[in-house]
Amino acid sequence: MKVEISIDGKSLPLNDFTQEIIGNVSAGMAESLRGVGPDWKTLIIRVERDSGRLL
Repeated sequence: MKVEISIDGKSLPLNDFTQEIIGNVSAGMAESLRGVGPDWKTLIIRVERDSGRLL
């Protein structure tokens, strides 16, 4: 599984362990949703902060 993360357009390097953890957690969350099966090809998650608010 390949995982890429970028913040404000800057790609962050991820080692194999970090990619595996993020990939497996993200895949588990997605596959638990109704209508998403285990045969998906690409998963994109986009997070944007509300201006002036911390998450």
